[in-house]
Amino acid sequence: MKPLKRSISITLDEDVLAEIKMRAEEDERSVSQYINLVLRNHLAKDEKLS
Repeated sequence: MKPLKRSISITLDEDVLAEIKMRAEEDERSVSQYINLVLRNHLAKDEKLS
């Protein structure tokens, strides 16, 4: 079963978005998939520090 997804709207600085788009393309992911991956990794790393 696929995990549930929810659509949100965020505002990003132009330079941040450009970098995310470039990295997502290099990783053959959509921008949404790439942002989700980055956030998951950040949260997992943050949790290990607690």
